Amino acid sequence: MIRKFNRRQFLALGSSVAATSVLAACGATGSAQLRAASFREQATADLMRYAAIDDGEFIIPAIPGNRIDRKFWRQQVADPFGELPGTIVVDTPNRYLYLTLPDSQAIRVGVGIGKQGFTWSGRATVQMKRRWPTWTPPREMIERVPELEKWAKGQPPGLDNPLGARALYIFKDGRDTLYRIHGSPEWWTIGTAASSGCIRMTNQDIVDFFERVPNGTPIVVIPDNRFSPDAIA
Repeated sequence: MIRKFNRRQFLALGSSVAATSVLAACGATGSAQLRAASFREQATADLMRYAAIDDGEFIIPAIPGNRIDRKFWRQQVADPFGELPGTIVVDTPNRYLYLTLPDSQAIRVGVGIGKQGFTWSGRATVQMKRRWPTWTPPREMIERVPELEKWAKGQPPGLDNPLGARALYIFKDGRDTLYRIHGSPEWWTIGTAASSGCIRMTNQDIVDFFERVPNGTPIVVIPDNRFSPDAIA
């Protein structure tokens, strides 16, 4: 059956359709505005994640344009390993470090790891923490790189110091392994195998991480089977 409308009904129907269209358009615009606002807030948060930090002694430079691959950004994720909350897990093959949280969650950051021949693995403990640490190259490193002799008694803290803004000192059975989790001014090495065995983060990430990790924190380092790691037995 074909329904017929008189002029009054037709005009009323047209007004109703127009009003509905306007409301729909306003709703769509409102949703778009909310999405845009959410995007702007997230973009601002992303930029702040690696912005410059006035750390008292030094001002840590911003990482330009968030040029670190987004997958290596500091973020909360599902815990893939099942260690007890409060455990550090270094996923060497994938260049990630996790701090496990309750409820099967973890904070994940991208890291740089040791070059071939300088990797390590096993279980150990964070024995000490230092702000703006002094770096003293091991004697064997000085033998490999003689120009480091000038730092034989220690390189003072600073923006060029290889240990960066913070360092966590890794001990096994009460003995210093000489391995560290530390910041680095060389943010472009995150996600690569570039260090002499230590686990490096951006200075922004180590500053955040330093506050979350007390002395005595257990650490598990998963070996990269592509290398021949010097395991911590």
